[in-house]
Amino acid sequence: MQRLLIPVFDPAVKEWALEARLLRWLTFLWLFVGLAVLFSASYPSANAEFGDGLYYFKRQLIWVLVGLIGFNVLVYTPLRYIQGISDWAVIILLGLIWLTVVPGFGTTVNGATRWLKLGPALIQPSELIKPFLILQAARIFGNWNRLTWQVRINWLVIFVAVLLGILVQPNLSTTALCGMTIWLIALGSGLPFSYLGSTAFGGFLLALLSISIKEYQRRRVMSFLNPWADRFGDGYQLIQSLLAVGSGGALGTGYGLSQQKLLYLPIQYTDFIFAVYAEEFGFVGSMVLMLLLGSYATLALLVAYKTREIVQQLVAIGVMVVMIGQSLLNIGVATGALPTTGLPLPLFSYGGSSMIASLMCAGILIRVARESSAGEVVSLADKRRSRFGRGRRKR
Repeated sequence: MQRLLIPVFDPAVKEWALEARLLRWLTFLWLFVGLAVLFSASYPSANAEFGDGLYYFKRQLIWVLVGLIGFNVLVYTPLRYIQGISDWAVIILLGLIWLTVVPGFGTTVNGATRWLKLGPALIQPSELIKPFLILQAARIFGNWNRLTWQVRINWLVIFVAVLLGILVQPNLSTTALCGMTIWLIALGSGLPFSYLGSTAFGGFLLALLSISIKEYQRRRVMSFLNPWADRFGDGYQLIQSLLAVGSGGALGTGYGLSQQKLLYLPIQYTDFIFAVYAEEFGFVGSMVLMLLLGSYATLALLVAYKTREIVQQLVAIGVMVVMIGQSLLNIGVATGALPTTGLPLPLFSYGGSSMIASLMCAGILIRVARESSAGEVVSLADKRRSRFGRGRRKR
């Protein structure tokens, strides 16, 4: 039970492959830093809104506990079993995604209807579907040549339905991330460039159409190009984020000493949490975080390189794209390199669905790392033979 609830204390880890152990500790380090930053970033807002500075932090700890249980279950479950339920999980979550846009079911926050109310909690199906979307995309494209055209078309239609459902919420940034993840998994599987090129062009046109139709998305793009043109309107959030990042200097103002989090920077504990981190830890701290992300990406690619199964390779690539790609997109928004979007920073931003999905992705990658190690497989096989031999001697 202790291993299930607190996987930090797990004596069985010493038998894992090196990549799996490193990924595990990087995940826990990432999570610990994220919780520390969330505590600092959310305290002023929570105190002003609820009279309890720990309001957001305490709720995030609950989601972390739930996410760690899912993380540990995935780490100890063979990948083929996990993928055995991924198709149904995608279909169920697809239904929940479309349910959010049905009047009376979806909950609107900041102008977007992306959540469903489950008792006292809000869940975001577009976040929870990410790990299962990786698993199912890897399963379909990894076995592409063995599937009939009917199966191929059915799943391509389901993937498109997922992207359209997220887009109409509206959530262009998550649509783009999920579409990019599916596309890169297809690219890694060796699909013909004629298919991939036409799909990429179609996705670009769809994004362009969405920006043309949705006025608020168009305003975000314009404010990104010149936020000072409307510094008290659409450009306000980005300007405050840039002030926070710039105020950090080389070494930062110190932990807990951010000024912009004192109700100047909006939603500083979710989409713009990196700006608070950069202000408190400065350029050096930001480079340390980038080093952590780079190490995680390198280990994920090393796992993909070492595994012999194409499906496992694609799963590792998909997890790397979601965890690292989403992080870089979030950082790009906070630093003004990309238009303002609603993507959280994995394992940093406040939000239960994002936390659970991120820990599930990390658990899946560690599981792939364990299965891709020949040494660990031999070790497990030796244990089985040893137990079998003892049983025969007893008889």
